[in-house]
Amino acid sequence: MGSRRAAAGRRRTKPAVVGSVAAVVVAGAGFGAYAMYGGGADGEDSARTKSAAAGVKSGPLTAAEVTSTAQRFLTAWQKGDVAGAAAATDDAEAAKALLTGYAKDARIKDATFTAGTPAGEKVPFSVKATVAYEKATEPLAYDSALTVVRRAGDGEPRVDWHAAVVHPELRDGDALVTGKAGDPPVKALDRDGGEITAAKYPSLGTVLDGLRDKYGKKSGGTPGVELRVVRGGAAGDGKGSKEAKGSGADDVADKTLLELSKGTPGTLKTTLDPALQAAAEKQVDGKKGASVVLLRASTGEVLAVANGGHGFNTAFLGSLAPGSTMKVVTASMLLEKDLASVNEKHPCPKYFSYGGWKFQNDDKFEIKDGTFKASFARSCNTAFISQAPELEDDDLTRQAKEVFGLSMNNWSVGVSTFDGRVPVQSDAQMAASLIGQGGVRMNPLNMASVSATVKSGSFHQPYLVAPSVDGRALATASRTMSGGTLSALRELMSYTAAYGTAAEAMAGVSGDVGAKTGSAEVDGQEKPNGWFTAYRGDLAAAGVVQQGGHGGDTAGPIVAALLKAGG
Repeated sequence: MGSRRAAAGRRRTKPAVVGSVAAVVVAGAGFGAYAMYGGGADGEDSARTKSAAAGVKSGPLTAAEVTSTAQRFLTAWQKGDVAGAAAATDDAEAAKALLTGYAKDARIKDATFTAGTPAGEKVPFSVKATVAYEKATEPLAYDSALTVVRRAGDGEPRVDWHAAVVHPELRDGDALVTGKAGDPPVKALDRDGGEITAAKYPSLGTVLDGLRDKYGKKSGGTPGVELRVVRGGAAGDGKGSKEAKGSGADDVADKTLLELSKGTPGTLKTTLDPALQAAAEKQVDGKKGASVVLLRASTGEVLAVANGGHGFNTAFLGSLAPGSTMKVVTASMLLEKDLASVNEKHPCPKYFSYGGWKFQNDDKFEIKDGTFKASFARSCNTAFISQAPELEDDDLTRQAKEVFGLSMNNWSVGVSTFDGRVPVQSDAQMAASLIGQGGVRMNPLNMASVSATVKSGSFHQPYLVAPSVDGRALATASRTMSGGTLSALRELMSYTAAYGTAAEAMAGVSGDVGAKTGSAEVDGQEKPNGWFTAYRGDLAAAGVVQQGGHGGDTAGPIVAALLKAGG
């Protein structure tokens, strides 16, 4: 992965406006209306939900159980009775630790909790409080929710304990801390010197947080005082977050919730292009599952990154099966091993079985007497799976690492990234990995880099902050493709952009172009994730639309629009 904590100039957080409420929890009051709903049936329910043999309550929770348990928890918490509130949960030890820190470490006082209308076992509530640190104070307001469950063992109703009960931004293991920010704010600039803000570019909120974590102490600023989420339980002295320990979707930057006093920001220049970033924002706007990245192929500079859902940077940190876009990497391997040739006949049957699994193509199509070019352009799964018997288990892993710089966990982009995963697998899972399923995981940053490698002829690690800023080393690949392999791969992608599954999306994208579509099946989803990766001139881009369906129809137009915007 590369350098982890990244940072950004954070704007002053304004307390949320709390709307109308159903009841206020004070001294045992506030749940009378709810208790009334379950009152008549409670005696009957208690006989039904108690085990006569063991005295263990079971069965669905009654309305009275839900409201009384929520009342007990919220009333004790509001009174400052941490032990009493913790006892109302199903994990008293964890609850006590976090609730103690709420007052001690987060410096939150005078909190009042207002309950909303229960929805089954879930009870929403709003919080109004004050955060105080030395002479600085600020009001705090937010909404949260709790869920009541039956405790294992005795079936007693208890609050299902998770850190998100205390604040929705918390994950289990996180903590709330108020103090001098460990990282000064950062004034992030685009490549033209304009300031980057989350107000201007909503997708960049998490990126700005990451830039601050990485460069706050290096950019010349001074810290302010803030309430923040400290990831992974590394709370205590309020002097800063822990160093990130690894690569991947779990490596998320600390988050500022409320600023009590401003720090002095340092200045940090990025590689983002303001016009292209604005175009990327426009393309994902209103598309919650959409993410896209645009690179300069010859250098690896990140010119734009955007996510339709702004709470998580899927474009950099996502870990998703890339589907048939992975066939770019697989095709390069088959070409190198003389297991395929662009214009030679290549099998594309309806089905191919390997390792105990029966693989098929979309809509069970087949190409009779077709070439490898035709199979690549139409995204024939069995054309790739049929070569599994000729491969070693680690062939694809080595190709991804040695040529495309993937799955090495050493990218140093300037913010946290997931650098792709292509594990060594065997039998059916190895075969599935050839078409971007199995254990293969990627994100738009990774797949944009794949197209950039094809276009430029060699791997250039993507970066958001120039390595000259902090003297860090960028990741490298150990070898490049031969000239013949590279030329053949470009021909495959160019043909796909003109006549294959990418043709409709790439219509009107002129110049030296190449593309590949993909669809990745995910358990539990009605529609697959749609993928698209492409290049045009010195630009390379990739995008995903989760639960979007075919990549050419969903991610394709997003990527193509960015390539057009790049001129």
